[in-house]
Amino acid sequence: MVAQDDMSRAAPVSAIDLYSDAALLDPYPVYRALRDLGSAVYLERIDAYFIGRFQDVRTALNDWQSFSSDKGIGLNPQINAAWDEALICQDPPVHTERRKLMTAALSPVALKGVEETIVQRAEDLATRIAAMDSFDGVTDFAHDMPINIVMDLIGWPQDVRPSLLKIAEGSWNAAGPIGPRSEAGLVTLQRMMALIAEIYDDRRVMPGGFADQLIIASHRGDISRETAIGMLAGYIVAAFETTISAMAAGLWLFATCPAEWAKLRNNPKLAASAANEIVRFESPLQKFARITVRDAHLSDGTMVPAGKRVIICYASANRDERAFADPDAFIIDRREKQQLGFGHGPHGCAGQGLARMELTAAFAALARKVERLELAGPNERIINNVAYGFARLPMRAVASD
Repeated sequence: MVAQDDMSRAAPVSAIDLYSDAALLDPYPVYRALRDLGSAVYLERIDAYFIGRFQDVRTALNDWQSFSSDKGIGLNPQINAAWDEALICQDPPVHTERRKLMTAALSPVALKGVEETIVQRAEDLATRIAAMDSFDGVTDFAHDMPINIVMDLIGWPQDVRPSLLKIAEGSWNAAGPIGPRSEAGLVTLQRMMALIAEIYDDRRVMPGGFADQLIIASHRGDISRETAIGMLAGYIVAAFETTISAMAAGLWLFATCPAEWAKLRNNPKLAASAANEIVRFESPLQKFARITVRDAHLSDGTMVPAGKRVIICYASANRDERAFADPDAFIIDRREKQQLGFGHGPHGCAGQGLARMELTAAFAALARKVERLELAGPNERIINNVAYGFARLPMRAVASD
């Protein structure tokens, strides 16, 4: 069966509901089924094409001239209008110029000054975890470094930090197809935008942080007020949700794969490679939409016509058996390093250097202090249109002698 808009090179059609509760809770079998159908699959329920093979996802992420972010990264017009000024919803050359403001604050040179702080905070965190009888992998472990280090870097006032975190947790839902989940996410997103606008207008940020630099650039006339607020909103959601999800996922993976924890214990220098594998295996941000601005041809000959919504799925690409040996296995010294969990091309995650530093430091420190990680009860996954992670993760750490 083929989609009727291109009979000669048309994509196969699927009735799979990519945004059902079941698919969001356990997406990887769904991704595999769609990958097996072809490089692009037309999802008739939502009138969008799914791209999930590694080669095609990487190509699409680089080819902004064919797969544009300029019309938004969501599957409903409300989110795309609300995030019109967000950096993630811009194409070059506008994206290139605005991104400079972000990369200046997150470059390796800029982050050099916080590396010692990250390492020390990771040591303190690992010491606390090793001393606890039991703990929650999300609130007690995963929240610590993103909330404290990232919020300090951005420069959010202390009193709004708990509110920003809570709001950020549900905002990605707004990017899904129209329905109760995306509608609730839009309400959450509107609250976040209002809070950021209030902080911007009152200039109630810490001096020297990323937020302060954006506000200065806006007052100087380099960018508009709306652009500054949109960029701050995008960074809040991406920086907190993704790193928190990856931190918790790492605990779960090491608890369920004790042989990999033993590898890290024996060689803590594998922590950087382990961080990369955590993001590949769990992919905290699973997928974003694009729109084709011209006919796009994929690796198996499938053509996606111009003017179509396309779901670019990082998580599916990261489990593609065409790119990874034994892709559903967690292997911290894996030979393949080319995962797409941080994106790729113009929209590659600007904060990935910081995220890698945090994950590497946290798990290296934990490996030196904890002999064994164990699950201490049933976990609870979030159900989110874009993000993938844990809402609750009861854990136990057995300290080293």
